[in-house]
Amino acid sequence: MKRLLALTATVAGLALTVGAALAQALNAEGEVRRIDTANGKITLKHGPIPNLDLPAMTLVFKVADPAMLGQVKPGDTVRFAAARVGGQYTVTAIQPK
Repeated sequence: MKRLLALTATVAGLALTVGAALAQALNAEGEVRRIDTANGKITLKHGPIPNLDLPAMTLVFKVADPAMLGQVKPGDTVRFAAARVGGQYTVTAIQPK
């Protein structure tokens, strides 16, 4: 029983750590303008993205995982993370607000 409680506490602690890391990684906010499922792209009107030195603008991003496009729709306000992957701006994580 003690092992089960210790394991449960460990799993709960890891879940909180992962959740906090994801929240910190989602360092940009924006609005979904268009989704291009066929090409794995999303158009976002976003605020500044510090890690990419991008000012606020509307930009077409590739998505790291096409399944992310099913989580959002045009008009949604989102938090997201983006990086330069293979020379292209790419959304690596996205979450509706």
